[in-house]
Amino acid sequence: MRWKSSLNSLAASRYEWIIVAVGVLVMLACLGVARFAFGIILPAMAKGLALDYEQQGWLGTGYFSGYMVMVALAPFLAARTGNRAAITLGLSLIALSMASLGFAGGYVPALVLYSATGVGSSAANISMMAMIANWFGPARRGTATGLVIMGNGLGIILSGFLVPLVVEMAGENGWRVAWLCLALVAALVAIMAGVFLRNAPKDQRERNQSEPTPSGKGHGRFITHLGLIYFLFGLTYIVYATFFVTTLVDEQAFAHDVAGRFWAWVGFFSLFSGPLLGRVSDVMGRRSGLVAAYGVQTGAYLLAAYGVLVSNQPALYGSVVLFGLTAWSVPAIMAATIADRLGPKRTAKGFSQITFFLAVGQVLGPVGAGKLANHVGGFAWCYAICAGLTLCAIALSLALPGRDGQVS
Repeated sequence: MRWKSSLNSLAASRYEWIIVAVGVLVMLACLGVARFAFGIILPAMAKGLALDYEQQGWLGTGYFSGYMVMVALAPFLAARTGNRAAITLGLSLIALSMASLGFAGGYVPALVLYSATGVGSSAANISMMAMIANWFGPARRGTATGLVIMGNGLGIILSGFLVPLVVEMAGENGWRVAWLCLALVAALVAIMAGVFLRNAPKDQRERNQSEPTPSGKGHGRFITHLGLIYFLFGLTYIVYATFFVTTLVDEQAFAHDVAGRFWAWVGFFSLFSGPLLGRVSDVMGRRSGLVAAYGVQTGAYLLAAYGVLVSNQPALYGSVVLFGLTAWSVPAIMAATIADRLGPKRTAKGFSQITFFLAVGQVLGPVGAGKLANHVGGFAWCYAICAGLTLCAIALSLALPGRDGQVS
C-alpha cells in the first residue's frame, strides 16, 4: 500500500499548484476586482449619483459591513457546503450584485448592493484561505498564501487600466458599464472555481493529525492580540485603497486615466508583496514579517501625506511603490499564522475570528476618513493618522508571543 500512498502524495503535490493558480483568480475576483476597483470607479460614480465625501465613505463602509456579517457565517457555510462550494457561491453573489450596481439609480440602492458584494467577498476570501491551509504545510504556507494573494494585485492592474478606458469610452454612464464588465470577470472565475478547486488532498487525515490543537485562555488571548494587529491593518490600508485615486483627481487635479495608472502601479508592485513577505515570515518568523510589513506601510502613508500637502509627485510615486510592495502581505502572514496555530481543520474558524477585527477596521476607516476629509478639506491628515496607527501595529507585533521571532 506504500506505493499507493506515494502516488497520492505525488498527485497532491502537483495539484496543489493548480489550487494556487485558481486561487489567484479567486482573489482577483473577490478582492482585486470587487473591493479594489471601487476606488477607481468611485470618482465617476460619485459624480453620476451626486455623492459627497461622507456618502462615498459610507459606500465603502457598506461593503465592509456586509463583509463583517459574513465573517461570522463563513466557517459554518464552509463546514456545511465545503470550501469549494462556499467560494463558488461567494463569487456568484459578487457577480450578481456588481452587475446590479450598473443599474443603481441612487445612493441607497448602491449602498445595499455594494454591501451584498461585501458578503460575497468575505465568503470567497475566508474559504480560499482555509483551502490553502488544507493543501500546504507550515514550511510553505506563508509562501503559498502570498502567491494566492497576488490575485489582489492582478485585479488592481486590470481595474486600473480597464475602468478608466471604459469610463472614457462610454461617457456619462461609463461607470455603469465598468461594473458590468467587472461582474463578468467575477462570473467567469466562479465557473472556474467550481470546476477546478478541490477541498483537500486525499492525505488530509494524516496531515490534520500532525497539526496542533490549541485551546484555553492563552489561545483566546493570542487570537485577540493578533486580531488587534489585523484591525489596524484594516483601519489604515482601506483609507488608502478607497480614497487615493479620489485624492489624486480632486486634490491634485490628475486626469482620471492618469490617476488610474497610479493605482495600476500599486497593483503591479503588490504582486510581489504576498510572496516576498510571506517567504520572509516562513524563514524569519511571522512576527518579523509583520514588523517589516507595517514598517514599510508607515513610510507609504507618510509619503502620501507629504505628497498631497505640497503637491510633490515623486513623494506620491514613492508612496505607491511602498504601499504596493507590502499591500497584501499582512493578510498572507495572518492566514499562515492562524493555520500554524490551529491546524488546517480549524483555520476557517480562526481566520474568521481575526477577520472580524479586520472587518471592523474596514468599516470604520472609510466613513471616518470621509468625515475628516469633509471637515479639513482633504485627505492629507488621514494618511498621516494612518502612519501613526501602523506604528502602533509594529509595537503590538513585537509583543506577540514566541521564540526567535516565531509566533507560537
